[in-house]
Amino acid sequence: MDKGTLFGILAGTGLILLAILTGSSGLAAFINLPGVLIVIGGTLAATAISFPTKELKLIPPVTRRVFNNPQTEMLSLVRYMLDCKKTASKEGPLALERMAKEAPSGPMEKGLTLIADGTDSQALREILSTEQRSMEGHHRVGQKIFSEMGKLAPAFGMIGTLIGLVQMLATLDDPASIGPSMAVALLTTLYGALLANLFFLPMVSKLDRRIGIEGQQIQAMIAGMLCINGDDSLAIMREKMRAFLTEPPEELEATPAPVEQ
Repeated sequence: MDKGTLFGILAGTGLILLAILTGSSGLAAFINLPGVLIVIGGTLAATAISFPTKELKLIPPVTRRVFNNPQTEMLSLVRYMLDCKKTASKEGPLALERMAKEAPSGPMEKGLTLIADGTDSQALREILSTEQRSMEGHHRVGQKIFSEMGKLAPAFGMIGTLIGLVQMLATLDDPASIGPSMAVALLTTLYGALLANLFFLPMVSKLDRRIGIEGQQIQAMIAGMLCINGDDSLAIMREKMRAFLTEPPEELEATPAPVEQ
């Protein structure tokens, strides 16, 4: 899991709760069911109207990708491709079809299957490049959805504020109802601002970064697949894979050249 994303969400939520709890009114004063229904319900409903169902189905997988650690993913990818190279060298390309079933990603599974089927390197590169464009398209859709939710949440917060003010003005002759109506008016604005600025809009920025990271993963995959499908030795492939890691582990450290006597 990406520690930065998890830390940001926990720290932001925790500090806000701490600020509320240290106040005189306590947490109960900031819980308002009508306000929650207006902001969350309205945001989800408007988002469902704005995007087709097939794009809304991308929200869960795209969200999961944001919480994954990219360095761990890249290292696992490199190690897996090196294992594939060893297997192909010992047992032949057809053995990759078995390994493809345990591949860590869809593009990797497709690439190994293509190698096992005898696909040439140029076609392999083109197919995996198409997978990269497809991945970027999915993430761009996720960005648009979260960006739209970041706009809608504050808007429905303002709608809740207007509803609360109307209710308050309609019952000015009843002092007991002014407080609950004012709570709806103020808390919906708070809910909308928190959802937009603590969750939805940061997700847009994270996905933008994620697109670049997964593009690098696809490029590493292409380089590894070409090595597996070509005549490169395991040592040469290891050196090529090291270029995609910021901190290569010991087993991927460069082998020093022999000193001439």
